[in-house]
Amino acid sequence: MNTNLSDVTTSDVIREFILQQFPLAREKSIGNDDSLLHNGLIDSMGTLDVVMFLEERYQLVLDDDDLVMENFATISTLARLVESRLPY
Repeated sequence: MNTNLSDVTTSDVIREFILQQFPLAREKSIGNDDSLLHNGLIDSMGTLDVVMFLEERYQLVLDDDDLVMENFATISTLARLVESRLPY
């Protein structure tokens, strides 16, 4: 299957990272709106891994105000955070 890069969404990229980085996420087959924190898929150290990934992948800097539980609740909320910080 030939996938056009423009068809890959921010949520797809974040989900792939989380699935690769966090084994429990693979076991539970998480969806975009499944809780990452409350289901124990990501802990505080994992949150730092996600922040570093997002900053590097999307060339952005997340402020302290961005580092709240609401932004890290699900893949969807992470995607909205990233998309709100992108220049386009």
